[in-house]
Formats: sequence, C-alpha cells, structure tokens
Amino acid sequence: MKHTAARTRRAVLRATTHPHTGPYTASRGPGPGGRGARTWARAGGAVLRLTTRVQEGLQEAARRPDRGDISTTTVIIWVAAVTGAVLIAGTIAVVIAKYNGKLNGL
Repeated sequence: MKHTAARTRRAVLRATTHPHTGPYTASRGPGPGGRGARTWARAGGAVLRLTTRVQEGLQEAARRPDRGDISTTTVIIWVAAVTGAVLIAGTIAVVIAKYNGKLNGL
C-alpha cells in the first residue's frame, strides 16, 4: 500500500511539473517585459522551489517510511491529559466561585 501511494504521488508530481518551462518563459504572463513579466517570473520561481521541496520530501518519505510520525496512541493520551487538566481547572473555578464569600475571611 505504501509503495503504491508513493508511486502515485511521484506520478502526479511528474505530470504537473514541466521541466522545459523555466521561470522566464514569455507565455507565463501578460506581455514580454515590464513589471508584470517580472512578477510572473517570480511566481514561477516560487512554484518551482515549492515543487522541488515537495519532491524532495516525497523522496525522503519513500527512502525512510518511518520518520517518527506521531502515533494514534500518543494523540489519544495527549487529548485525555488536556481534557483532564481542563476538567480539574473548571472544577476548581466552580468551587472558588461558589465559596468565594466564605473564603474572604481566611
């Protein structure tokens, strides 16, 4: 399953990445030259960097499938701990609010 999913991701990236178009292709924006062309060139460069970074991440994931991702058990434990802490704090707040007048003389 993991092998198939990784292969699918690589195929999608290959289909969406066009190595023959560089960041300064004239057909990427309105007119050759001027401020609009520079903006389109910058955007093209950003897309190229982003695509390269995603490809590197997918290659790393394919090379090392267990990268230390958080397991479901860890998430359940953290949610239970935070819920318990909120319940305890809420209970303390309710008790303080209820007995606030009586606690003033202490």
